[in-house]
Amino acid sequence: MPFPSADKALSDAGSGPSRSLIRIMLASVIGTTIEWYDLFIFATASALVFNKVFFPSVDPLTGTLLAFSTFASAYLSRMVGAALFGHFGDRLGRKSTLMISLSLMGLATFCIGLLPTYAEIGIWSPILLVVLRLLQGLALGGEWGGAVLLAVEYAPQDRRGLYGSWVQIGVPAGTFIANAAFLVMSSVLSPETFLAWGWRIPFLVSVILVAIGLYIRLTVMETPAFRQHARQAQSHRIPLTDLFQTRWATVLLGGFATLSIGSTFNLIAVFGLSYGTQTLKLPKQEVLTMILIACAICVPLLPLFGRLSDRIGRKTVIMAGIIAEILFAFPMFWLMDKGGTFGALLGFVLMMTAFAANFGPIATFLAELFDTGVRYTGLSICYMLAGVLGSALTPVITAWLVAATGNAASVAWYMMGASALSAITLLMLSRHQKTL
Repeated sequence: MPFPSADKALSDAGSGPSRSLIRIMLASVIGTTIEWYDLFIFATASALVFNKVFFPSVDPLTGTLLAFSTFASAYLSRMVGAALFGHFGDRLGRKSTLMISLSLMGLATFCIGLLPTYAEIGIWSPILLVVLRLLQGLALGGEWGGAVLLAVEYAPQDRRGLYGSWVQIGVPAGTFIANAAFLVMSSVLSPETFLAWGWRIPFLVSVILVAIGLYIRLTVMETPAFRQHARQAQSHRIPLTDLFQTRWATVLLGGFATLSIGSTFNLIAVFGLSYGTQTLKLPKQEVLTMILIACAICVPLLPLFGRLSDRIGRKTVIMAGIIAEILFAFPMFWLMDKGGTFGALLGFVLMMTAFAANFGPIATFLAELFDTGVRYTGLSICYMLAGVLGSALTPVITAWLVAATGNAASVAWYMMGASALSAITLLMLSRHQKTL
């Protein structure tokens, strides 16, 4: 697929290649970090707070399922966001589209921090929560793909895997900051104060992070690939239509090949928190700390696996990660159930390592499937489709499975099934690409 060389574009950007590259990578990763921070403070609050604040009139299990269902609702709007922002990103450019998506996410998250509780306005409280959650999903649908292209379309050909993997750091980094924020608030405040208003602070401070992200992105030029594409006047009138007329099989296979990423990460960051605190009765601060450690370890692993994909191939590294997810599914839950604090931490770290091998190269892998004129749309829809298939219902299904069976083994089987499906479709995509 045509990716113009970044060398001349970096020189044109003004301050020499090294400084320009740093600015580009910072602009890419800071936006995704903020977006995923916003997304996962909602996930963390769903596990710890929302069942009591917005769904207090039902039993604890039902309240948790409703809170996770609200969490899952954003994945549907992410598909809409992928199509909407992908259209404008392919027609008007990556930079301006990214500015809008980041602003929308910040606004929705800030408003959640101000939202009245069920006790104050009744049924309107969970309704407004769902609306704001849908806006979060809409924004994320446009953010991730654009941030990936900001990095990959500037990257030298032999380092695209490394550059794309830097964008992926936003997921564990955003989750780390989100869990750290809740860990701090729940540690310094009494449970009553935390439930009354302390949970709102992580949502409200998001506006500061968004302002920083917007400022940094203002200093970055449009990508060289899109500038060349615009000069050649090759814009697709409706990129989504053109994409599905010519590459619909690639989009579907790409989405299924990526679905285990969402299942695995939500298993660790969302279900793991709920299972650890509610089923295993571990202290909240202890489980949050485990997730923090696993996310911190993941950060350097992502560029490591991204760079490895530049050397030995993206599909090879991704497949190794998927196989590791299958192999670690049962050991993770055995360690959580039987291994105490250290065992649970080891289980989180093992699964996060498998996730990093899968997730590190996937952004560049998906970007390389599509031509410039439909790349934003195709990349975004592939990834958001994977979110619907692999992430949206994972917390709901896993919570229900444990409640129904009383055994975490059922969740391990679910994890293995999702990973096996990703492995099969990745192989199908490899064979299908030969005919494209």
